Amino acid sequence: MDCNTLYISSLNSGSNGNCYYIGNSQEAVLIDAGISCREIEKRMLRLNLSMSKVKALFISHEHSDHIKGVCVLAKKYKLPVYLSPGTHAGCGFDLQRELIFNWDGNNTIYIGNLQVTAFRKIHDARDPHSFMVTCGNTRVGIFTDLGAVCQQLTQHFQQCHAAFLEANYDTDMLNNGRYPYFLKKRISGGSGHLSNAEALELFNTHKHPGLSHLLLSHLSKENNNPELVANLFNAHAGNTRIVIASRDAETEVFVISSDPDASARTSPRNHSGLPLQLALEV
Repeated sequence: MDCNTLYISSLNSGSNGNCYYIGNSQEAVLIDAGISCREIEKRMLRLNLSMSKVKALFISHEHSDHIKGVCVLAKKYKLPVYLSPGTHAGCGFDLQRELIFNWDGNNTIYIGNLQVTAFRKIHDARDPHSFMVTCGNTRVGIFTDLGAVCQQLTQHFQQCHAAFLEANYDTDMLNNGRYPYFLKKRISGGSGHLSNAEALELFNTHKHPGLSHLLLSHLSKENNNPELVANLFNAHAGNTRIVIASRDAETEVFVISSDPDASARTSPRNHSGLPLQLALEV
C-alpha cells in the first residue's frame, strides 16, 4: 500500500447536508454525515467507493446538516462515532453506547494507517472541531463552518496537500440579500461562517506549496454563486486545482499525495469509475 496517497471526495456540501470522504486503499473515514444513509450509499456507489472501507465517522458539531444520517449509518455498518462531549450532548443520538467515542481532540485517533487529529474551531455550536486526516506524509484538512480564521486554523491549513475549505458567502450578496438582519449578523458576526474574501485571504497567505487541491465547501444557496467563487479563486490558484463542492451531488474522487511520483504508481480507476485528476508535484 502507498502510505502517502489519499483519496478524497465531497459527497455533499452545504446547509442541506455535509459529508466528506477521506481514505487510502485500505480504510477510510467520513467527516460528518448530514445526508441520509441511502444517499451516502448511492453517491459512494457511483464513485466506486466501498462502504466496507469506511471504518469510522467523525462529527464536527451538532447542527442537523452535519448529523442527519449518522444514526442509521452507524447502526447499519457498526461504525464508531467520534465526537466531542459537548457535541454528543447536543446531538441527542439514539445509538448504542459502544458506538459512541467521546473525544476532545487532544490525542490522535488511528484508523488503520490513517491518523485523525482535531482542533477546536470558532462556530456557534457547543464544542465544534475541525479535522486533519494524515496518511504517511500526506495531509488533508476539513475546515468548514468557521466563524473566523484563528491561529490553529492557519497553522493546520499551512500543512495541507488538499483541503475542504468553507467559502460560504459573498459579502455584497449577503448584505443586499433578503435574509433578516439577525441572520445576516449570525452568519458574518465572527461565529457563523467564512466569507469568500476571508477564505481567499487564508489561501493566498498560508497555502502549502504542495497544496494540489482546494475544495471550496459549504457555499450558501442564497448568498453565493459557484461561478463567482470559481472565478475568484482561479485567478489566484497557481498550481492548485480549484473545485467547487456541490450542494446537490458528489464530486469526483481526487488522488492526493505528498509524493511527486505517486501518479506513476497509482491506478485511480481502482477507486473510482471516473477519470481522476492526480496530485500535482510538491
